[in-house]
Amino acid sequence: MSLSGCATLGWYGQAARGQLEIMSKRQDIAGLIERPDTDPVLAERLELALEIRAFAVAELGLPDSRSYTRFADLGREAAVWNVIATPRFDMTPRTWCYPLVGCLAYRGFFRQDRAEALAQRLSEQGYDAGVFPVTAYSTLGWFADPVLNTMLSRSDARLAALIFHELAHEKLFLPGDTEFSEGYAMAVERIGVERWLESRGEVEALKRWRRDEALHAQFTERLLATRAELIELFAQDRSEADMLAAKAQAFQDLRAELAHLDQLAGDRRFSRWAERDLNNAHLALVATYEASVAGFLRLYAHCEGDLDCFHARATDLAEADEATRRRVLGDTAKTPPLSAGQPH
Repeated sequence: MSLSGCATLGWYGQAARGQLEIMSKRQDIAGLIERPDTDPVLAERLELALEIRAFAVAELGLPDSRSYTRFADLGREAAVWNVIATPRFDMTPRTWCYPLVGCLAYRGFFRQDRAEALAQRLSEQGYDAGVFPVTAYSTLGWFADPVLNTMLSRSDARLAALIFHELAHEKLFLPGDTEFSEGYAMAVERIGVERWLESRGEVEALKRWRRDEALHAQFTERLLATRAELIELFAQDRSEADMLAAKAQAFQDLRAELAHLDQLAGDRRFSRWAERDLNNAHLALVATYEASVAGFLRLYAHCEGDLDCFHARATDLAEADEATRRRVLGDTAKTPPLSAGQPH
């Protein structure tokens, strides 16, 4: 798809306005906690955010930047909305290119209606497109990213995961390789939450986290399996009608598998996710975030739980060529579990 010059300038304009809005709403967390008129629940959550940030710096080797020392209430449920799109019969996500970070597999908007408008235009051009709300994002250290109101409704463990993830982007980000950058950050968040909960002696919370992560792993496995099935389908020489029918059946089969996964979860979290109008974009999203995680966890295992070693190995890999990165991270046959038995 080609975007007109005006459309491109319009996107940069909304991006600049959105970032300036966040910066203008930032308030020092320490000062907010001390103020007598600060809501006690908010103060408690902000204290926890500072504790999580301190742990990230001291124990996970993440940057001691200005990020997450301030708070901003955006008055909405998402920080940004990302548009992801793929061709109708292809799982390769469309990319958009930006200064400093290279080409990424999504286009972000600070207004939901703008994101939905782009997704609609892409759909009309034959793409599978989706709009995905994002709780937080990283400016890679260029600005002091604040704790946002969108983050604070999460559980303690999920809040920690989010802060660890975004600080990991400040630690290591490979321009133009979304899968690598997100896989590294996802691995850091999972390693970090395990260590954080263990350090706090929160045995039950750690059990819940591991149970949820095991369920999420099964969910991801099913989505990636459907993605692989569709990649194989799209490579076949079949009519468009046959291709559409087989594609629809693949998504219907996925819904049935997720309904079964609900039985293990004891709720409807997975079938609720599948109630949306699923298309290739939803599978491209999970691949972007999850496809390299197992490889990064293998690096961590090879370092025997030494995070300095892990970060160094990941940095070396970022400096390697793409073929080497894919070879090292792509083989998931011997993925080590992240469990209590793994050395820290």
